[in-house]
Amino acid sequence: MNSLKDRDFLTLRDFSREELQYLIDLSIRLKKEKKDGVYRERLKRMNAALIFEKPSTRTRCSFTVACADEGAHPEYLNRGDIQLGGKESVADTARVLSRMFDIIEFRGFAHRTIEELAEYSSVPVINGLTDDEHPIQILADFMTIQERFGRLLGLKLVYAGDGRNNMANSLMLGCAKMGMDYVCAAPPELSPDSALTAECVKYAGESGGSVRVERFPREAVKGADVVYTDVWASMGEEAKAAERLTLLSPYQVNADLMRLAGEAAVFLHCLPAVKGKEVTEEVFEAPYSLVFDEAENRVHTAKAVMVALKGKDL
Repeated sequence: MNSLKDRDFLTLRDFSREELQYLIDLSIRLKKEKKDGVYRERLKRMNAALIFEKPSTRTRCSFTVACADEGAHPEYLNRGDIQLGGKESVADTARVLSRMFDIIEFRGFAHRTIEELAEYSSVPVINGLTDDEHPIQILADFMTIQERFGRLLGLKLVYAGDGRNNMANSLMLGCAKMGMDYVCAAPPELSPDSALTAECVKYAGESGGSVRVERFPREAVKGADVVYTDVWASMGEEAKAAERLTLLSPYQVNADLMRLAGEAAVFLHCLPAVKGKEVTEEVFEAPYSLVFDEAENRVHTAKAVMVALKGKDL
């Protein structure tokens, strides 16, 4: 899709339903190629700067493997390796790295940092996670859902937990864009941002989906196709763990809650999971849990985004 060439991938807001569907379908295609032993090296002789303010398992490994599969060289840069936002400004770092690299991936804290990187970079910048959004994870989630159900349109996804963290934000954006029915089950203290909710209601009106915030999880999950949760205290919020335990214990995804969902419902979690808190061991290990499919699919969505933005011979 020519419209994706040399663009940044910072937020799902910037992409149409058709563009996001293209990336999901491309991810599935690239996964099949790898399973079939086909390596086309569409990023051959390219170099990717992988910037990490936050540690990571899936993001680092998926981008590293995706680069290797497509012939690119990945360079891992953590906070101790470069002067990002310290001795050297974000703008200057972007201008230096984009003279040397073909792609920049950033996983960090403030969303404004990645926006500034993209503003001053002359090469595509990809959001590996910020405090506000996690769009690359959403592609892997939706790829996993499409592999199971054969579609996204019209499916009901229920998120239970902290309704204003980066995963809840991005799931609401993604579902609204793709014509899915999104329900956020969260306590009032952790309900999603009202402005973001209103924005997503508008997207859902255009796509045929819906967006709803529900206080009671047992009511929210009725008829759900997908039940999703995330850690109760995000990275950097560890001091709030005790407070979150009190607020979110009623939102734990357990077998009783899953029984209220649709007969073919699946469970998803972006990982890492704190089993016994947001999800029980029983649900995490159940046949309907697709968490490791999600994790594997992070490789293919990272690859699809890089190939769509910079690759050759699609």
